[in-house]
Amino acid sequence: MKDLGALLPLVGIFAVFWFLMILPMRRRQKATAQMQSELAVGDRVVTSGGMFGTIAHLAEDRVGLEVAPQVVVEIARGALVGKTVLDGMDG
Repeated sequence: MKDLGALLPLVGIFAVFWFLMILPMRRRQKATAQMQSELAVGDRVVTSGGMFGTIAHLAEDRVGLEVAPQVVVEIARGALVGKTVLDGMDG
């Protein structure tokens, strides 16, 4: 019985860690994966490096990102972290 009492604080710490750290991280990963699977040509996106652009073409694991008129860079699909809206800075 003493061993069980000594184990309870460890179980409690693990439960708090799970709910505060791991569960939200899994939710964010799931939402990001869903966003990446729903991408379409013409979507405005932002990369993990902070680069904004419009999707010019899609491949299975890569995306052609138009960052300026007639300037398309190819990046990994996993580097896209979110969709954006037009911000008025496009000519």
